[in-house]
Amino acid sequence: MTNDVKISDAAVVAPLKKRKRKKIASLDRRKARAGWIFVLPFLIGFVLIYLPMVVQSLNISFSEMVTEGDQIVYKFNGFTNYQEALFVDLKYIPTLLSGLANLAFELPAILIFSLFMAVMLNQKMAGRAVFRSIFFIPVILCSGIMDGWSNNELSDKMESGSIDDGSGQNATDDLVSAMDLQMLFSSMKVGGELVIYVTQMVNNIYNIVNRCGVQLLIFLAALQSISPAIYESCKIDGATGWETFWKITFPMISPMILVNAVYTIIDSFTSSSNPVMEYVLSPEVYDQHLTRSTAMAWIYFLIVILVVALIALVMSAFVFYQRKND
Repeated sequence: MTNDVKISDAAVVAPLKKRKRKKIASLDRRKARAGWIFVLPFLIGFVLIYLPMVVQSLNISFSEMVTEGDQIVYKFNGFTNYQEALFVDLKYIPTLLSGLANLAFELPAILIFSLFMAVMLNQKMAGRAVFRSIFFIPVILCSGIMDGWSNNELSDKMESGSIDDGSGQNATDDLVSAMDLQMLFSSMKVGGELVIYVTQMVNNIYNIVNRCGVQLLIFLAALQSISPAIYESCKIDGATGWETFWKITFPMISPMILVNAVYTIIDSFTSSSNPVMEYVLSPEVYDQHLTRSTAMAWIYFLIVILVVALIALVMSAFVFYQRKND
């Protein structure tokens, strides 16, 4: 009698599990279709508009410009432009190294500052929305919307990271000396490399704040997605704020740290103030040696891809992804 009951229960439960799995699979398919529909306009534009330009640019980088009559013809010359860019041009390699050095400085500074401000602005306080808007204003001012305003002088000032105090000098140059930050760190017996890095970061604080608006919003969204019940459980268990941050907050937002790192790398490498971009598009290179300039751009592109892949590979080992139970 008992065996009959067990068999009947199994016969009832099995179809229910199959129906549940079918519903989950159907929901996943609908989400996948919605995702493809969402990116479809970009894919169409990429194939019809952007991809032909990429192919043409790649073709130019392997060619030389030859004048035949009244026309300019591109003839294939192999890797000559790439060899000239790497071994003939004396400024390209130092400029590349300078761009990588700027990235090594700016990446941790922007991520740390934007995460710190996101944690602060996620607290309950008066005027929280106003402060969030203030930090996002530089993103709007440096966007293409402002291009028509006085030749975008405001955007150029913000990109340069300089503040004129009325005397013709940059007011941010004397920031560290006013605070006597170096003497402070010397009294704390901190290593000289850390002193140099912190002083450079303080002197460059204007540019860091100017470029952390998008990262700050992404971190805010990640912080607000964490369930308050988790923090309540930590308080009940007697965890301190420091322990809660490193054991709960930091692991939960680690995927967004990876996203912001990739975004910051791309934004830094494609910024108009980037030394490599300035050199590749400068009149002495672009106007006089178009094919070599194109080859430099492709070398730069490959370096960007390698840096992004390396950072993503290293950081993905420390990223925590929350999985929901089935």
